[in-house]
Amino acid sequence: YQRRVRGEMLYCRTFRYRQKLKKRIKLSTLSYLTSREKNLLSLSLSEAKEWLNEQKTTSMELTEVCFKHISHTKKYNTFITLIQNKALETASKYDKLRKEQGHKSVGKIGGVPIAIKDNFCVKDVPATCASNMLKDFVAPYDSTVSSRLEAEGAIIIGKTNMDEFGMGSANTYSIYGPVKNPWSPDKEDFVPGGSSGGSAAAVASHQVYAAVGSDTGGSVRQPGSWCGVVGFKPSYGRTSRFGLIAYASSLDTPGVITKTVEDAALLLDVIAGADINDSTSLELPVSSYTQNLSDTDQQQPLTGITVGIPLEYHVNELSQESLSIWKEGMDYMKSLGASIVSVSLPHTPYALSAYYILAPAEASSNLARYDGIRYGYREDGDTIEEMLLKSRTSGFGEEVQRRILIGSFVLSRKSYESYYKKAQQIRRLVCEDFSAVFKGPNNPEGVDVLLTPTTPTTALSLNECLAGKINPVSLYVNDVFTIPASMAGLPAISVPFKLDSGLPFGLQLISKQLDEAGLLRVAKALETHGRTVFNL
Repeated sequence: YQRRVRGEMLYCRTFRYRQKLKKRIKLSTLSYLTSREKNLLSLSLSEAKEWLNEQKTTSMELTEVCFKHISHTKKYNTFITLIQNKALETASKYDKLRKEQGHKSVGKIGGVPIAIKDNFCVKDVPATCASNMLKDFVAPYDSTVSSRLEAEGAIIIGKTNMDEFGMGSANTYSIYGPVKNPWSPDKEDFVPGGSSGGSAAAVASHQVYAAVGSDTGGSVRQPGSWCGVVGFKPSYGRTSRFGLIAYASSLDTPGVITKTVEDAALLLDVIAGADINDSTSLELPVSSYTQNLSDTDQQQPLTGITVGIPLEYHVNELSQESLSIWKEGMDYMKSLGASIVSVSLPHTPYALSAYYILAPAEASSNLARYDGIRYGYREDGDTIEEMLLKSRTSGFGEEVQRRILIGSFVLSRKSYESYYKKAQQIRRLVCEDFSAVFKGPNNPEGVDVLLTPTTPTTALSLNECLAGKINPVSLYVNDVFTIPASMAGLPAISVPFKLDSGLPFGLQLISKQLDEAGLLRVAKALETHGRTVFNL
């Protein structure tokens, strides 16, 4: 390979692995499930809601079968905390409401079980961020995202595993152990991606009907690609960060992981909107995203849509197999009526480096609050300095410590101008690049969406990640396609498209800021290619 890092990233794709790979085990092969239970678990969120409305099932039945399936699939290590008693009580309440007052009384989600990443606060439930620092922390309040979901009939059955404080690309940095990709064959485990790997693996393995994650530099989209599910990050400010434990405040965005694009639109209908508790949330009207999905021609749904292909996304780390799938995606969108054009985003090559200056800088500031005095893990010491040192050294894992050190360095007096300020300037240039290619009042000839790979390769080997054969810098490169949209605060979605040597590979769509409706319409058309491939 031309670069050592590329060789490391593609190591798990060599011939010896391809001989072992096979398709994910189907629900139909699981003997502990009845035929009805298999049918229930295979439903999407929207389909489960429809079954409830048509009285084909109950919230209690859906919730019980999810817990049963979770108990038999613990090997994936997707959950940190299960909220079983409360979930069953809520399911019973919703069934009673539906019987007495009709299905509209249960809200937009209608009593369907979902999961939420363990960096969101849910009142009276642990919020650990998969860190020793917060292992005993119980949230005293609800995040805006969780409260809005519950208000619309979501049954939150558990908190999912994640990379510690959201810092990671493989879900191997968790004190509760790594998450395993449900697409892993019997003799080899693969990572699900990170940091929302637990949420993605839970949806991919049918443990829940949908899950909430957070996306800072691709933490919803990248695991979505590697687990063969939809990973959707709205525009920055479209969803409230209140109650989301901070990593990098100018980048953190609540997102969703679902089986279908329609499910992603349904969840966005619920969680989007301004929030008085979050000054960065946008006070703009929110349309019905599910309603907008139906406003397309079924035969040529992309007629009149211009799709841009960024030249700068042809990076060295992109494998030949991934490049081939990307080109197949272009051809498929063209067959649906879209126009395909090449565009240039000249500052994209610098986005990855700038991100790994800005995000650690914000992390070093946000995580300074965990000092062992006010709350969090604490070790005794003879002096305050010794207590702080011991508490933070034992409380934070290796990757979190690495990013705190990087952030503290770039914010230091001697490095601020050379690193942090330059990274902010690059971020502005990246934003300007996107503005120049998208359609707008001043650019009627621009594109509607951009089509890119979500990741350079398919999922990496878990054993090699844990053994250190794939170094942290190589893992950072997995975010090369997702970070630019995060830097610019744009909505982006990863859609399952094809299997590559038995592992899922997703394509990413990016649209201009606040155009979630247009992005979801295009994504729904694109997902038709992969529905038969990823249908269990």
